[in-house]
Amino acid sequence: MYERFVEHRAIEALSDTPVVLIVGPRRAGKTTLVQKMSDKGRTYITLDDQTVLDAARSDPAGFIRGLDAAVVDEIQRAPELLLAIKKAVDEDYRPGRFLLTGSANVMTLPKVADSLAGRIETIEMLPLARAEIEGRVETFLDRLFEGALEGDQDAIVGDELVRLVLLGGFPEAIRRDSERRRQDWARSYLTSVLTRDLKEIAEIEKLTELPKFVRLLAEHSSQLVNYSQFGSSIGVSHKTGQRYVALLEQVFLVSTLQPWYTNALKRIVKTPKIHFLDTGVLATARGLTFDRVKADRNVFGALLETFVFSEIMKLISASELRLSPYHFRDQQMREVDIVLERDDGMIVGIEVKASATVKSKDFGGLRTLAEACGDRFAYGVVLYDSAEMVPFGDKLAAAPLSSLWG
Repeated sequence: MYERFVEHRAIEALSDTPVVLIVGPRRAGKTTLVQKMSDKGRTYITLDDQTVLDAARSDPAGFIRGLDAAVVDEIQRAPELLLAIKKAVDEDYRPGRFLLTGSANVMTLPKVADSLAGRIETIEMLPLARAEIEGRVETFLDRLFEGALEGDQDAIVGDELVRLVLLGGFPEAIRRDSERRRQDWARSYLTSVLTRDLKEIAEIEKLTELPKFVRLLAEHSSQLVNYSQFGSSIGVSHKTGQRYVALLEQVFLVSTLQPWYTNALKRIVKTPKIHFLDTGVLATARGLTFDRVKADRNVFGALLETFVFSEIMKLISASELRLSPYHFRDQQMREVDIVLERDDGMIVGIEVKASATVKSKDFGGLRTLAEACGDRFAYGVVLYDSAEMVPFGDKLAAAPLSSLWG
């Protein structure tokens, strides 16, 4: 069993907060984690059981009454329970009363968020990070802000890096021995998300067109969002395309990365980027195999950028740092793939390159970002397919991609 980054955060939150909600994609390992925690005297209830679900929906207050130190798995299937939980907590505000999981982010629903304000802590749990798979402690983000990244003579590079990116982070997919079997799992996973999870949270017109919609999003992962283009692919409006992307974010299939900007720079692109949250699922949605990527290395760049984005989001969930992720691009096409802003205003930039060599021009976006930030700029790094650490001036360097988990 993998040690998950968020476990210590959940334990800490339960020590001083009445309700703790762990949200993330289906099959990311939430149930395994909370079942482990329910061994410590918590009653475990899953709403994936139809009889239990019917009972919860028919009488939410009665269902919650008398529960104490309970785990409720897949709370998005009966969000009406949250109002009953609020009432129970208001009557007895002891910490650690309810540990919930959700495969859809119910806290994005305004009534739910308002009703539990001040009573709940939400923790995001994504598929496995490489550091979790390898049993390592997360140190990358601290080292990045300190400008203390190093080379790695054991770095995973070349074909093995491609294999690692295509693997993704879902525990069940990783356990499968062959690429074909892993992609079979990912296809089944996509079908489940599109036919079950989305129907639980919203009414979807043109449900049968969603696989086509998702394939188009996959082709644009790591690119700027174009809601009109996405919507027109299945004959819906810009607004409906935007709504569909938001729903796919709510079930943790994709994520939109907002632009970073400052008044110091007037001509900045203010359009978000879109990323899939797992590169194994992304590759399956695009029909990409190891042989296809090896034959056309050009497609690897977008996959690699999405992989780094998803790894960074997992590391943020484990870090004591309070970080907000962005991307940066100006109208001269100078860009930085990922910008991280710390709560004290300090900023680092991460550029991702699929090549084994880095040139000075690859730092153009990072230099523009550094100039705009001034004293707030802590460090800029180009992560690339190599084992070497190479300085490129003050607060700039190229570092191995395996620094993410090394």
